[in-house]
Amino acid sequence: MEAQSCPGRIPRNVIVVAVTVALLAVVTALGFMLGASSVSLPELLTWLSGGPVSATAQNILENVRTPRVLAALLAGAALATSGALIQAALDNPLASPNVIGVNSGAGLFVLLAASLAPGALWLTPLAAFAGALATALIIFALSLGAGISRLTVVLAGIAITTVFGAGMNTILIVDPDAYVGSSTFLVGGLSGVLMRDLGWPALYIAVGLLLAVAGAAKLNILALGDEAAHGLGLHVRTVRLGMLAVAAVLAGAAVSFAGLLGFVGLVIPHLMRFFVGHDNRWVVPVSALAGAAFVVGCDGLARVLFAPYELPVGILMAFIGGPFFIYLILKNKGGGLD
Repeated sequence: MEAQSCPGRIPRNVIVVAVTVALLAVVTALGFMLGASSVSLPELLTWLSGGPVSATAQNILENVRTPRVLAALLAGAALATSGALIQAALDNPLASPNVIGVNSGAGLFVLLAASLAPGALWLTPLAAFAGALATALIIFALSLGAGISRLTVVLAGIAITTVFGAGMNTILIVDPDAYVGSSTFLVGGLSGVLMRDLGWPALYIAVGLLLAVAGAAKLNILALGDEAAHGLGLHVRTVRLGMLAVAAVLAGAAVSFAGLLGFVGLVIPHLMRFFVGHDNRWVVPVSALAGAAFVVGCDGLARVLFAPYELPVGILMAFIGGPFFIYLILKNKGGGLD
């Protein structure tokens, strides 16, 4: 599906981007306002403009809401873009960072780093990237196997996730102090994120998003099939490896501060393809915007649904993503995943 460009009409994809940006702005504002202690819209606007607000409101906005909303924006954009890249690179509609084990690989290495080098904050995103990349390479190697179906790759990813999950639980049993807030980390949550946790991951995510957008056109060529792509001069394996490495950077950076958030990279790219078509030059950037809005919105809901108790956002996403995953399996039955 291409962007419509009828004379006198705004192209459909431009409208989709505009609506997504507007939605992102609304849920971001709500993310600052909602919580155990609410902040009114006038207070938020006054604070944003640099005007005086109450000490309580300023403390909430600066020390609690700002790192949390920023973390949700970064994690959502990173995971959704990572999912779009993985699905395009592997030509697999069921692939996403959490389904094929990339998130779990990052999580395992984060806990290893926390156990072996506690207090080394700079090491956490590097360890997450290393774990995500190692898992992505394993999945890439499996995808090259003769006669290996796309469903088999997904099942292998689920098996890898199970093994890595056992590894994470082993670390936490042997070294319970390895990671403060480990229970939230394992399901995915943003309640304990501080600004100091976001510095290096934000840099990696920014670079990863730029590389993803720059490589989107090559993913379009890759979608034509290996032979056609070779004929057009594309180095197929190099592009696949490169895009999977970028996906690993994005997923690993998100996991390093947000934990094992699931299904963002599965749900969002599919929804965006429904609206903008299969041109990755549109899918990749709009997935980043929609993913950011999705995580910020879900985090806001997780704060208020059971107030004064707070639900880790990863649990809410599992309730949304699980049924969607089942829907995709049923939709692609009958040979669609061969």
